[in-house]
Amino acid sequence: MSRPFFAPDPLADAESLIRRVYAYVAYRLGDGPDAEDVTSEVFERAVRYRASYARSKGEPIAWLFGIARRCIDSALGARAEIRTDLFDVGSNGDLEQDTLRRLMIADALAKLEDRDRELIALRFGADLKAAQIAELLGVRTNAVEVALHRALVRLRAILSGDEDDELAREVRVAPKPG
Repeated sequence: MSRPFFAPDPLADAESLIRRVYAYVAYRLGDGPDAEDVTSEVFERAVRYRASYARSKGEPIAWLFGIARRCIDSALGARAEIRTDLFDVGSNGDLEQDTLRRLMIADALAKLEDRDRELIALRFGADLKAAQIAELLGVRTNAVEVALHRALVRLRAILSGDEDDELAREVRVAPKPG
């Protein structure tokens, strides 16, 4: 009698997975209760559909980000207004200036197309490499790199159109290697 093959548990490293999924969700929805709720929903669905995970289709984190994308879309559909606190801007200790900068960045991101916001969130919020994003989206790595570069160029152009050109230089949006 042969033993059945069991796939490894996709949620084995839950603590690390929760942090990465939360970071991605917070990039898309903003930090706080909404991101916490969506992250909880992602893992609720993951536990419910754990048996459907197939290692041959990708890493567990890619599977979870696929679930997260659907949960985020649902949350955004229920929202009247998109709120995003996406980028860390260097703090100089001036709360008013920091708040203004965050609002300007959120406004610039809201002006981008959904696909651009999604790519930026996957790259910087979820800290995925271009190859991982390509696998998740089912496209070539080169296509992701080009699309991400163009999204960042559009974001910089929106920011530099503001009166404070210094803000465009302060935002850390340069792609990380990989």
